[in-house]
Amino acid sequence: MLDNIKKLSQILGNTFGAKDIKNVLSEFFIQNYGISALDIYVFDDTTKSLRDFSKNWLYIEEVCDKYTTGQLYSYFETLCYKNYIEENNFLYYGLHRGSKLIGMLKMDVGFIDTENLISFLDLAIYIISLKIQNVILSEKMQKNIDFHDSMKNIAKIIETQYELNYIIPLIGEMIDKFVSNHLIYIFIRSETDKNYRLVWPGACKDEKIYGLLSVLTPSSDCVMTADKKIGLFPLVTEGKLLGCIVAKSTDGKLNEKEVEYIEQLTNQAATTIDRANVYAEILKHATLDALTGFYNKRQLEERTKQEVSGAKRKNKPLCAIMIDIDFFKKVNDTYGHAVGDIVLKTVAHIIKSQLRDYDIAGRYGGEEFTILLPFTTIAEARMVAERLRFAVEKKLIDISKVVPDMPEKNINVTISSGVHQLQPGEDENELIQKADKALYEAKANGRNKVVVYDIQSKV
Repeated sequence: MLDNIKKLSQILGNTFGAKDIKNVLSEFFIQNYGISALDIYVFDDTTKSLRDFSKNWLYIEEVCDKYTTGQLYSYFETLCYKNYIEENNFLYYGLHRGSKLIGMLKMDVGFIDTENLISFLDLAIYIISLKIQNVILSEKMQKNIDFHDSMKNIAKIIETQYELNYIIPLIGEMIDKFVSNHLIYIFIRSETDKNYRLVWPGACKDEKIYGLLSVLTPSSDCVMTADKKIGLFPLVTEGKLLGCIVAKSTDGKLNEKEVEYIEQLTNQAATTIDRANVYAEILKHATLDALTGFYNKRQLEERTKQEVSGAKRKNKPLCAIMIDIDFFKKVNDTYGHAVGDIVLKTVAHIIKSQLRDYDIAGRYGGEEFTILLPFTTIAEARMVAERLRFAVEKKLIDISKVVPDMPEKNINVTISSGVHQLQPGEDENELIQKADKALYEAKANGRNKVVVYDIQSKV
């Protein structure tokens, strides 16, 4: 028996994570004591419920409360007064922190003689309980670290973005990460008619929520329904009610820790949204895109007119390249908008590094870029586009600091490009439109390609 204690201690010492602990314990007891299966349940003081330890109970993916699994909960309460219960071919053994019951093992023992198993658990349960406690503590600490990292990330968003339709989804994703068992809605309040507009996600069919919004004022704190299943968190800054973040529980009540998380994130989000509104007004008249440092679309249109006029006057060639990042939506959906930011900035940096001082680069919109190449023939422009395509394709983009919980530390993206040279009689609109048609063909034919507009076939 002492050999088994030593063996168990060694394998637990080399095991990290709740799921791994369950797996190694299951394998150990199946091999050494003949049980058929093992489950671990821990008691969550916040929600007063038993949770499957291997299901990442900190994020409330699965709940085993007294109302849905009464018999299981009854066994747990009985273990407050005795070490184990053996009933219906199952053995339930309590996990303790000091004298406090914190959870239990559930073993399918079938018809085996459990005398040796119980004797072993009497000695080993301290080691098992301690390991489970350490994992719970570690996960709680990591969640707090992740939370504060998200707070800092929200604060950083405004440094590079000022459009609400970009900022809001990112804020929604960050909040959703910490209250993953609830539906999150973000509403923005109009300054003119004072009505609320849902901006994230795409739909909210709960009329009760719309009714509750009407009670909010700039001095409102968190508003909770009587059953604590819906919470409204006003976005307020400097006495202005900007909107509201709503959390609707899909399983039980909003607990105190979740409310605390949402309140802090809401406060930060309100500041970010307010600053975004201010920045948006200022940057309406600016010339540069804040994220990439390229010309924004308005200034790009002005520069295109100037370059077309100059090319015609000097009788010199002028080419345009339209570039689109392939499957960019998938990047955002898979890794989040913060990674999307990194991808946009990285591609922009590669483009800038490959261009001449007098070439012109602009962010046409979203993940599309426009490049103007003065004094450049179509053959030369195609070589530039191919050089850019290759440089982007081979670049490893480090995303580990933004999404440390993702298994991937680096990702690759590719670009598709359409190229066109200004022809006699064409204006600035036709130059861009024809490059864009060539880009469309590149995307339709497999992406990660360069296509030149075919003047003869009128692509």
